Amino acid sequence: MKTRARHGARRSGSVSFRLGVALVLVLAIGGVAVSLAAYAYGRSAARQSYDRLLVGAANQIAASLGLRDGEVIVDIPVSAFELLSLAPRDRVVYAVFDDRGQLVTGYDGVARPEGDGGFSSGSFAGEPARYVHVRRQIAERSFLGAVDVVVGQTTEARRELAQQITRNALLAVAMVGLVISGLAVLAVTSALRPLRRLEHDFALRSSRDLTPVDVEVPQEIASLVAALNRFIGRIDRQLRVMRTLIADASHQLRTPIAALRAQAELARETDDSKEQLRIVERIHERSRNLSRLTDQLLNHAMIIHRADSVDLAPVDLRVVASEAVAQFDQTLPGAERTVRMDLPEAPMVCDGDALSLIEACKNLINNANTYGQPPITVFVREEGATLCIGVRDRGEGLAEEMWGDAGKRFARRSGVSSASAGLGLSIVSAVAQAHGGRMAIRRPDAGRFEVFLELPKVREAEA
Repeated sequence: MKTRARHGARRSGSVSFRLGVALVLVLAIGGVAVSLAAYAYGRSAARQSYDRLLVGAANQIAASLGLRDGEVIVDIPVSAFELLSLAPRDRVVYAVFDDRGQLVTGYDGVARPEGDGGFSSGSFAGEPARYVHVRRQIAERSFLGAVDVVVGQTTEARRELAQQITRNALLAVAMVGLVISGLAVLAVTSALRPLRRLEHDFALRSSRDLTPVDVEVPQEIASLVAALNRFIGRIDRQLRVMRTLIADASHQLRTPIAALRAQAELARETDDSKEQLRIVERIHERSRNLSRLTDQLLNHAMIIHRADSVDLAPVDLRVVASEAVAQFDQTLPGAERTVRMDLPEAPMVCDGDALSLIEACKNLINNANTYGQPPITVFVREEGATLCIGVRDRGEGLAEEMWGDAGKRFARRSGVSSASAGLGLSIVSAVAQAHGGRMAIRRPDAGRFEVFLELPKVREAEA
């Protein structure tokens, strides 16, 4: 169980849990913000409502002021306190001061405020209270001055109204929050449904199914599916290389090995020295062909493997050509022929895998050495946006109708024996494709035949 956990995927929590926590935090922060806003709004609404009642009462008292023998008299209307009686548990106080600051009527505990009017907070009999100050100017022959009217009220009703507004707002917020939570659950479930479809698709696959994932997913997950498909494609290519290598080895190597065994048995049974020498010569020839075929099989598998596992880097094709010529197997038949090089002076740089390119160039040299006519020339040149590296000889080359199949595995040349079948040009084609290019065959004129790789060159900004 520990081993499975160690080699399994590292888990960092559920996506649903993370989204749920994020939504809870968002709702909590929003709820706190709305609660504070509701409380502030409740206090402000309660204050404005009762302040208007105070102003109305003070204005009614100020409107009832009169003069008698030069003295201020007050006939307080009942309606002035009817509005304030809407808060039955609050105490109402008032006071009227003449121009000298003397209390005309009202409560002694109310102090005359400074200024021309406005609201103020204070206390009355130990309770918090809210006061309004209204000043009325009186200009009569017997009196010229300002009369101040102060009306106050304790704040219990204000607090209750603010709390009621806050409670109602929070209740509405809670109901909306529940609705939003339900919608959020549905949204999260819907958002994660494509992942469930991916899980279901992989769960139903057999171990041999390496086809691309074909599941409808939203744009945000499309990149993940594309990455999975690329990964599956790499695995599929690696498995195909393994299957191809096994199939080719079992099919292509069985016949030459059986022929070698038969020739060896003939050599052991014959007493004629000349016949034995002739058989040994055939054994040597067949063993050399077998060695070449084995090298090609392994090289073909290596090239395809490196195409998915090695990062490309800037490579000068002139260096590739020089190294391929230097590694040319001089033990091959006809290897005594001189291999020429036609290289430009300027660097010819492309993004590539030097080892794969050298191997492809060596196969082209071997192919020209086996089937072509001297002189054999390894060339590098530039053609527009592409760079070319290949081999030129004076032979007839493949018939033009065979060019389309030249890059296939074990393709046979027209008019040539079965010994020519192999993987040489298939390796070249695989290398070209791995580098974003292609293998090309050309007959510039009647006396020359070229096989080369066309590769995209590195742009100057990248070089």
